[in-house]
Amino acid sequence: MTPIHPNGIQPRPRRIAFALYALFTLLAFPHELPGLGAFDLGLVSAWLGPAALVVALDGLSARRAAWRTFLASLLAHAVLFHWFIVVTVGYGGMPLALGLLSPLLPAYWVAQFSALFAGLWAGLARRRGAVWLGACAWVGLDWIRGSLFGGFPWATLGYALHLDLPLLGLTRLGGVYVLSFMAALVGLALGRLALDRLASRPGRPLRSLATIATGLVAAHLFGSGLAADAADAADGGRDGADPGGAVESVRIAAVQGDIDQGEKWDAARRERILATYLRLSDQAVAAGARWIVWPETAVPGSLEWDRVLRERIVGFARDRGVTLVVGGMGIAFTSGREGPSAYYDSAFVVDAEGRLRDRYDKVQLVPFGEFVPLRDWFGRFFQSLARGLSPDDVTAGPGVRAMSVPGTAERPEGFRVGVPICYELLFPDVVRRFVADGAGVLLAVTNDAWYGRTGAPHQFLAMTALRSAETARFTVRAANTGISAIIDARGRVLERSRLFEEAVLVADVPVVRSRSTAPGRAREGATFYVRHGDFFAWSCMLLALVGLVIERVTGRSSGGDPVSRG
Repeated sequence: MTPIHPNGIQPRPRRIAFALYALFTLLAFPHELPGLGAFDLGLVSAWLGPAALVVALDGLSARRAAWRTFLASLLAHAVLFHWFIVVTVGYGGMPLALGLLSPLLPAYWVAQFSALFAGLWAGLARRRGAVWLGACAWVGLDWIRGSLFGGFPWATLGYALHLDLPLLGLTRLGGVYVLSFMAALVGLALGRLALDRLASRPGRPLRSLATIATGLVAAHLFGSGLAADAADAADGGRDGADPGGAVESVRIAAVQGDIDQGEKWDAARRERILATYLRLSDQAVAAGARWIVWPETAVPGSLEWDRVLRERIVGFARDRGVTLVVGGMGIAFTSGREGPSAYYDSAFVVDAEGRLRDRYDKVQLVPFGEFVPLRDWFGRFFQSLARGLSPDDVTAGPGVRAMSVPGTAERPEGFRVGVPICYELLFPDVVRRFVADGAGVLLAVTNDAWYGRTGAPHQFLAMTALRSAETARFTVRAANTGISAIIDARGRVLERSRLFEEAVLVADVPVVRSRSTAPGRAREGATFYVRHGDFFAWSCMLLALVGLVIERVTGRSSGGDPVSRG
């Protein structure tokens, strides 16, 4: 396909196309407007963002394509990440002048990969199979930016389709990256279609549109079938099929205490905080809950260090005969040292007999939130935000694993549960490992108070819902100030709380009990994504690299003449 003009589209339409790319990138994810509530235009913007980019890049050199896309992406993501100002200024104590610049750091990280894609597309656009190779390259770059140097996968394109329930079934195969592939593939094809239309090429737009529509229908039908299998597995299997173990319904409650971030570690408010969670937990007990989940760092102190605090909590579990899964501060001791030597962001299981049964320590920590990267250098300028949790950096746990929850008199073998903690929910490969280790349900604990009343809690909930769809496990999400939720195995949010309100969500949740309660023995009944991880993303990246090499070789051998086919 040759450009519309020797230098592509005219300057004014090009500027409009870049502006639309930035706008659709911003609107691809949920937002909240003060006084008007949340809105979500992702089902439209997911396709139109890549389409607008294709039009904007028509006829540009790789260098110009990369530079202009970098600027448009930087602008869009700086606005998208405006909640960093709330985090750094509102709760981190950063001076306003610096805090206003804080969204630029994550936006710069994302914009680099947007620019890299644009540079690659400029070389591919007029080659055979460009749309397929472009979609593979988009997925590969999404995966790299979510993994490199710890990664920051927020605003990965696939999350824009979190409300497309039929397509969510595809995530069982390749995680959110399958949705990124679909959005990029259709969006790039629509962009090519728009260019054909602008160039008045007879016949091609209609054929292209029919091909896009057919592919979308097929993908939705296939995804619906996979999603239906997920629902059947959660109900115990269709026609006697074994989903990897028995399924038992457990009444589980998520408690939302609505504790302001500025009060969480205030010693003067400690009693009120604990009383709030115990009062809300009593409401959950009255509603018949057997397991009660508190949010991340809900416990205002150390369960392992403070005997009085521990007795209040374990005594509650013992007296009410319920199991508590609570977020708190984990500690470690070194021989010969007075006081704790390490602090962890942890989740604890307290059983109905009043025993502190298990502890999981968060593995995926928040850069500058829970630790300062390259502390010897950056430590002179920054302190981690989690100063209430730890006097210094928080320590990462030894590895992702499921925890044991006791059974009942009828089923004494117990359950295995995954308890991803806050930031870990952004990383599909981290969450899938809980299920690979035998977790029959996800009890997600988080503290979204940092984000204030912005779009971030809604965006975070969308990412959490994808973790359920990928793993075919229900998720009970307990958030300090919201949004707490009950999410089914298809990724549908069945029930949710409001922001900045006390809430108790109670539901009968199907819990998959593995054939074996031993760690790592649930893989036989797990989704393809749980078993094989980011195989799809890796494959896309390798295909894109092979395609680029072939394009370079064939381009040189043919003197650089473009192939004027789609």
